[in-house]
Amino acid sequence: MFFHGGGWVIGDLNSHDGVCRSLANKSGHAVLSVDYRLAPEHIFPAAFDDCVAAVKWASENAQALGIDNSRMAVGGDSAGGNLAAAVALAEIVPLKFQMLIYPAVDMSMESPSINENANAPILTKSVMAWFVDHYMGSEGDRGSIAASPMLASDEQLKRMPPAIVITAQFDPLRDEGEAYGKRLVENGVSATITRYNGAFHEFFKMITILDDAQSAHAQASTLLKKYLD
Repeated sequence: MFFHGGGWVIGDLNSHDGVCRSLANKSGHAVLSVDYRLAPEHIFPAAFDDCVAAVKWASENAQALGIDNSRMAVGGDSAGGNLAAAVALAEIVPLKFQMLIYPAVDMSMESPSINENANAPILTKSVMAWFVDHYMGSEGDRGSIAASPMLASDEQLKRMPPAIVITAQFDPLRDEGEAYGKRLVENGVSATITRYNGAFHEFFKMITILDDAQSAHAQASTLLKKYLD
């Protein structure tokens, strides 16, 4: 199950079609892309609720979809990584793997890389704050686990499936993603954490032009295949 990025405000099935096709082709497994509701028309927790519903629906309709609901995984990039981590923590169905691509996991926006990469390419600190404000609205609970997976307890993290966390050097979200991956490891979860030096936010989508994107897809697909085969 793949949840697209776009700050919970933009993005759709088409924006990440190439990503999903690449992952499916490289891993040999079906990828179901979820077209969840977007902010600001639909604020938190609408996107999260839609992703939870999609995972439950896929599991319940596995036979019709031609998939094995005993071998399911979640993944996404940026805001989609946030949703993937949050859905895993919700423990709706048993999961074999989670693929977190430069995930936004801490709505406080206080990690060092937020300021270090405040004016980075593609995603700046101010743009990220704009996305968060639109998603959470004026009354959204930024301290809830569904919004900020980083706030999950150790007991919750111990029950999480194996993970890959991919980050980019020049990305405001770099440090929170890596910190989340380290928390998984500290709680006994098999998690691979890889920083792509020289890369920036959204590089994972640029598989036709960036060597790093091709490498990241190969890495993620190899682990996806390992845990789902």
